[in-house]
Amino acid sequence: MSEGWDNKTRVSEFLLLGITSDPGQQQILFWAFLCMYLITVAGNTLILLAISADPRLHTPMYFFLANLSFVDICFTTNLVPRLLASHVAGTQTISYTHCLTQMYFLISFANVDTFLLAAMALDRFVAICYPLQYCTIMTPQLCVGLAVTVWVCSGLISLVHTLLMSRLAFCSSLPEIAHFYCDAYLIMKSACSDTRVNQLVFLGAVVLFVAPCILIVVSYVRITIAVLQIPSAKGRRKAFSTCSSHLSVVTLFYGTVLGIYIRPPDSFSTQDTVATIMYTVVTPMLNPFIYSLRNKDMKETMTRLLNRGLKPS
Repeated sequence: MSEGWDNKTRVSEFLLLGITSDPGQQQILFWAFLCMYLITVAGNTLILLAISADPRLHTPMYFFLANLSFVDICFTTNLVPRLLASHVAGTQTISYTHCLTQMYFLISFANVDTFLLAAMALDRFVAICYPLQYCTIMTPQLCVGLAVTVWVCSGLISLVHTLLMSRLAFCSSLPEIAHFYCDAYLIMKSACSDTRVNQLVFLGAVVLFVAPCILIVVSYVRITIAVLQIPSAKGRRKAFSTCSSHLSVVTLFYGTVLGIYIRPPDSFSTQDTVATIMYTVVTPMLNPFIYSLRNKDMKETMTRLLNRGLKPS
């Protein structure tokens, strides 16, 4: 056996370098992440309750929104509690198994997010471009089928990444990851073994990640053309208003994600960490505000739920 292979080792832990090493900044970030996490869980849970409680919201768009709210809760829960616990415990290490598990769910939930946003764009496209056929096209069976496909395919894609990562060996007994969570690309960079297959799959994942974005862009081009053909200004405003919430979320999500991954592979920086916080923590927190403030039916239902909860028994 060669000396090069002798220097490779299977690790039991990774060292997460986090966002900053300054104790004062760490304390500020701890409370900021805690507040954002609580707001995220509360806001998205309220959306789930509102959609389930109001029959007016039992439509394809809100069905996909309920899935999006659920995955946003799962997405942040996969990252933030562990980050907060490590701060309290004063440790930056994460076990090998926990790291791969976190990476699996991170990739899976990120894929679910992108596919759901594409499904919601498809829903808006059918609603505006084919309004008379909307009910016959966007049937409950189709919506459930799309959702199940999204969740299953995302899990399988993530499983491929995780299995390929599990075969890697490292030169250090405690590899460092310059992030606050187990990022697949950074784990791959710290490996000593051959990562060509991983890199190929990673490239395919990026393409797969961009494909829903292209579908969203094409849908909104068609939507824009259809809306501009509406004769009245009031009708055009009403049609565009049904898309504004979704378009805001898409812009916020893809704007940060594409800014990180569609760039030279060796240029990961502090700015990327900030952008990562935006799409892993800030975007899931803002989604409930975007959908509730820009949607009359959702706003009314959520207000009723809050008033009901605040009433003394």
